[in-house]
Amino acid sequence: MAQEKFPERRDGGSKVDKWEVFKFSTALGSSAVTYFYGGWSGVLGVLLALVIIDYVTGLFAAGAEGKKGTGPGLKSKIGLIGIARKVFIFAMVAVSHLIDGVLGDSHLFRDAVAYFYMANELLSILENGGRLGAPIPPVIRQAVEVLKSKSGSQEGDREDASKEKR
Repeated sequence: MAQEKFPERRDGGSKVDKWEVFKFSTALGSSAVTYFYGGWSGVLGVLLALVIIDYVTGLFAAGAEGKKGTGPGLKSKIGLIGIARKVFIFAMVAVSHLIDGVLGDSHLFRDAVAYFYMANELLSILENGGRLGAPIPPVIRQAVEVLKSKSGSQEGDREDASKEKR
């Protein structure tokens, strides 16, 4: 006796197996990643890890500043803006991969954009650590200051951006 994959329900409709939905969703998601990012690479994995670490350390820093009274603390609107910025990072990486596809499949632009955002996320993680009171070696602190000055952003602009990130 063969068991039906989609047994009939009492109302005449068929019951969809959750495993089939999971397999379809996984196939659709991996196809989208391949199309928009050229497959998953180590560079994208590191970027994803840095984005997650930056967001979590930003939450911790905002919580700590809220308890001290030195900042606005945890606010859902500011957190949603931070999430939107993280989504924008991956949108830019996807656009740069699509441009790579037009120019030749070399991943030149995709990786360059990913490296830029990796450096940006690393700076933000260091800033969040400083806001938490973690000791940052002077050499790294000087390197961060040099990178900030070379990026052309003013100190006030960067502080406003880090406040909005929380």
